Amino acid sequence: MNKPDTPPTNTSPEFGVGLELCSILVVDDEPGMRNFLTKILGPRCKRVEQAADVEEASKLLDNNHYDIVILDNILPGKSGLEWLREQRQVGFFADAILITAFADLETAIQALRAGAVDFVLKPFRSNQILNAVARSMDRLHLQRENYLLKYELSADATAGRGRLLGNSKEIVDIRETLQRVAPLPTPVLFTGDTGTGKEIAARTLHAMSDRADKPFVPVNCASFSPEVIANELFGNVQNDPSQAHGRQDGLLLYASGGTLFFDEIAEMPLSLQATLLRVIEEMRIRPFGSQREVPLNLRFIFATNADLPAAVEQGKFREDLYHRINVLNVRMPTLRERISDLPELAAMFMKKLSHELRVPPLPLTEQVLLKLSCYDWPGNVRELRNLIERSLILGEFPQEFSCGDEDDTDAAPDSLQAVERRHILTVLDACGGNRAEAARRLGVSRKTIDRKCAMWDV
Repeated sequence: MNKPDTPPTNTSPEFGVGLELCSILVVDDEPGMRNFLTKILGPRCKRVEQAADVEEASKLLDNNHYDIVILDNILPGKSGLEWLREQRQVGFFADAILITAFADLETAIQALRAGAVDFVLKPFRSNQILNAVARSMDRLHLQRENYLLKYELSADATAGRGRLLGNSKEIVDIRETLQRVAPLPTPVLFTGDTGTGKEIAARTLHAMSDRADKPFVPVNCASFSPEVIANELFGNVQNDPSQAHGRQDGLLLYASGGTLFFDEIAEMPLSLQATLLRVIEEMRIRPFGSQREVPLNLRFIFATNADLPAAVEQGKFREDLYHRINVLNVRMPTLRERISDLPELAAMFMKKLSHELRVPPLPLTEQVLLKLSCYDWPGNVRELRNLIERSLILGEFPQEFSCGDEDDTDAAPDSLQAVERRHILTVLDACGGNRAEAARRLGVSRKTIDRKCAMWDV
């Protein structure tokens, strides 16, 4: 064996910040080389395992996922490049770094054709192999980020970003539920009308979990055809060893370690529901064209505004999948049900959208907020956002929400008192007549509610 230099003892991040998350398989028939590479990489990487031959390496790949395989080219039975070509045909989901004592052009060409991303010439220094691993991890990280960014932009996924605002009892209860379930792997199903903030709640759950620094990947099941969504989720392997890039990873692999959010899950094609059920239960996937499964590390969150039990009855949604994803059902309230949160939501949208549109914010006066509070909001929080954006563009609120000096009954003081009365009575009705709860939601004292009710003979 060509003896390399002594491995460095420092563990500084000079070789890249992604090294500590890297899992590596070392394939070499020489014990000294395997142990040396493990000694170099072990303190810096998440996991380093060894294989003395291609048979052992194949078995390890069947049961584990590795980011990088460091592969000696001269192995008993077959060369490392021959084994790599075979593995690509059954599914090879790692970057291969070839170590070789021969640096001729033909070997380099064969390595590229077989799918190796780098090769290191023996004898090598410790820094050379560390730099090769760091380059590979940088490339994987950049590829993953670019794919997810491209996907989010094409799917308009940024529309659901934000945080779960509000101090109404409904939102406080939901926030407490999310806090309890955040550290657990349990699937969560968000239900509720369109525009109630199901994706924002899902992002809030992700941010509360220990996966917060990993990807949050939203998938709108209604936005893709059955063929496209299958390929997007699972990826594919091209069984053609002559091609330099023989695989396309899907969202399930790119989201590894993070959270996958299936919006409008009721629209998931029936043909894929059984496959998705198996993925959730076994945490393994088999990309199209692959003979090998890949282990997953994912949190699954789902959302729908549809009646899933009715869809099950109609045969449009699998009953076993429904029971698997309905472990914890969090119903998002309508804006009407959490009307006391409207001032905070309106203020947040006004600040955010006026900044984005680069226009002055409109004043959210007491009159405006009272009129906003008396509206039914069939489109919920999303409709409120759209109204504020439209008002900022036009420079004023629509007439029915404005508080200008126009000579109409809606702007008159008597009308304002009527608006106040309707608003308080609406909140009282939502609280089942509980005046203490209504006072809490409205942000006033119980005595104020009692005095108003006495004045109105309620």
